[in-house]
Amino acid sequence: MSVSSAANARHQHPVDATPFAHAPCSVLRGRPCTPSFCSVFNHGPCIPEMDYPYGENLQLTIETVPPHDDAAKYQKPDHDLDTIGDLFAELRSCWSPPPADAAHEGMQMSVRFSFKRSGEMIGPPRMTYATAGVTADVRDTYLKAINASLDGCLPLKFSGGLGGAIAGRPIAIRYVDNRELERQSAKP
Repeated sequence: MSVSSAANARHQHPVDATPFAHAPCSVLRGRPCTPSFCSVFNHGPCIPEMDYPYGENLQLTIETVPPHDDAAKYQKPDHDLDTIGDLFAELRSCWSPPPADAAHEGMQMSVRFSFKRSGEMIGPPRMTYATAGVTADVRDTYLKAINASLDGCLPLKFSGGLGGAIAGRPIAIRYVDNRELERQSAKP
């Protein structure tokens, strides 16, 4: 294949750099099934199609009572944390909600923080959201429970690769207290 043939091949298969923007492919279509055309003779970009399970912004939801199907995601890993999935499982397993008598049914609170390469937090978690209409005491109770849960897990044991990749990147966690709480004082 000559250089002019490679240039022609590049023009026949334009690169669509928008992930997942291509139409469904078929073996009968005669074109590659990825959003790019790669060849040793093509000096243009080669963008593989990947299904990323996590967003770039590292957001996580932790429910007090996890769905039965997600129970495995709440299991503490028995090894050094090597992936984002391991990190999220570790953070989920750490959650210890406030006792039922101090809790608020349906309460949601989001916090944001970052880790050092060593597995320690850079600073205390910053509250970014709390359910509207709850008292300051309830917000304080949940923030103390979040801080105590995270402090009980620290320092996390990152592998060298994950420690370098995660250091300084903000992590946002939304805590959802989905327990059905029964108040003793509400009963006659």
